[in-house]
Amino acid sequence: MFRTGVNYVRVDAQVVDGRRTVSDLTREDFVVFDEGVERPVEYFGRDSEPLWIALVLDVSGSMKRYVEDMAAVARKALRVLGPEDHVAVIFFARDTRVAQEFTVDLDAAAEAIGGASREKGLSAGTAIHSALIDAAGYIGRAVDNKPGRRAIVILTDNEGLNYRVGTDMTLRALFQADTVVNAIVTPKAKPPAERKGYTNPDFSPSDVFRLARETGGEVLRAQRAGETFQQMLESIRLRYSLHFKAPEDAESGRMRRIRIELSEGARKRRPGAEVRARSGYAVP
Repeated sequence: MFRTGVNYVRVDAQVVDGRRTVSDLTREDFVVFDEGVERPVEYFGRDSEPLWIALVLDVSGSMKRYVEDMAAVARKALRVLGPEDHVAVIFFARDTRVAQEFTVDLDAAAEAIGGASREKGLSAGTAIHSALIDAAGYIGRAVDNKPGRRAIVILTDNEGLNYRVGTDMTLRALFQADTVVNAIVTPKAKPPAERKGYTNPDFSPSDVFRLARETGGEVLRAQRAGETFQQMLESIRLRYSLHFKAPEDAESGRMRRIRIELSEGARKRRPGAEVRARSGYAVP
């Protein structure tokens, strides 16, 4: 949560028209609704804010090919970032480990990505939701009130069950960390609604598709993860940052629903455009 004496809420928004990212909009082109009530946009930005990007890499056995693809092009892909952009690298299987703290040294980040396929110490399993909660917590602690836009890029096949860590719990952690989830998934990855056989209420299937949608991110499928990685980073740089004041009487800790739309004028100019932005936030 972005705060400067007053409780401000920051929302990252992506606007797409078909397959094209729309990058020429202004503050007047957006309308923000907090629990259905329109709130004025107090601050609008894009390229002026640094990025804080946490790369969360699934290092379970089935993902070795994909992490190697990403490592092969990491240095080139990271060059789309600016001199004030920070990158962290986090590995996960059943457990989670920060392999590289946030850094502006892109070579150090690329070297850390290169170690993903050799990681052996995180136990067997794929705890996707726990990894995202751990990543959100790390971002919250490391970035705190520093300016900038926060994003997670997770590479995974969306497989594995989560023990008592459901999608709603994970969403709350991501909202509290003001973090957008973007997922690079394997070609055959599926949302849980397309699967059968989950009956134990203590275990829930992974759902990076919903997590990306609800936080305003995107999901890209990758035959070659490295190429998709660069595409994802370029897309993150073209997002908008909108800030509005939280209501003074909003109850601390409560989750509030928000909706971002294009203004009437913007809809007329871009009738096929779609806004991707997070659907809620936690009142500080």
